[in-house]
Amino acid sequence: MLVDIFIPCFVDQFYPDTGMNMVKILEKLGVDVHYNGNQTCCGQMAFNSGFWDEAKKMGEKFLKDFPNDRMIVGPSASCIGFIRNYYPWLFHNTAYHLEYKQLKRNIFEFTDFLVNVLKIEDTGASFPHVVTYHDSCAALREYQLKDEPRRLLRQVRGLELREMKDNDVCCGFGGTFSAKFEPVSTAMAEQKVKNALATGAEYIVSTDSSCLMHQQGYIEKHHLPIQTIHIIDLLASGW
Repeated sequence: MLVDIFIPCFVDQFYPDTGMNMVKILEKLGVDVHYNGNQTCCGQMAFNSGFWDEAKKMGEKFLKDFPNDRMIVGPSASCIGFIRNYYPWLFHNTAYHLEYKQLKRNIFEFTDFLVNVLKIEDTGASFPHVVTYHDSCAALREYQLKDEPRRLLRQVRGLELREMKDNDVCCGFGGTFSAKFEPVSTAMAEQKVKNALATGAEYIVSTDSSCLMHQQGYIEKHHLPIQTIHIIDLLASGW
């Protein structure tokens, strides 16, 4: 099987190892990958900030960057949830009508692709730590993703998964929300990390780097005994 890979802005700029680990896992599972180096942002940040014309231009480029009728896999439920839910709003009954429908059919978040397309839950990972899982708003509400990451985590050798209180409540990132409403955003991060600490977990795991970056910033500022890790980086551990 040959798939295209989509590397979102956050991963490209701040967490490139997550993108490399995604390729590492896919190739280990027998999947060939193709990366178009011309790809850029999907347009989510512009769209969410009200710059819809700019988002549409970025979306048009994104459609042109993935012209092949094959599956596309990416390490962000947030970006892919945006593409699935809002490209129809941007491109329905336009010149790109058929292209967006093909893209929507073919694009998958990484854990969804492993569990529901490849039918694989055990990547051979080993991670002897206690972890708790954070459901990002985009993953849970935009992408409708919940059980798949947990099913993968339960197969990791040595890992203990403990659910935190209010695991489906926003951590406070919310894109530009964290910049425009910093006090509220910080208070939400505080509550999220407090709930994670109460489980005794050593790591907070999620599918979205943006949420993890926000929580990690709070953790480091307050010197707290917990870390964040993207689920892909965890699933690539211990080989």
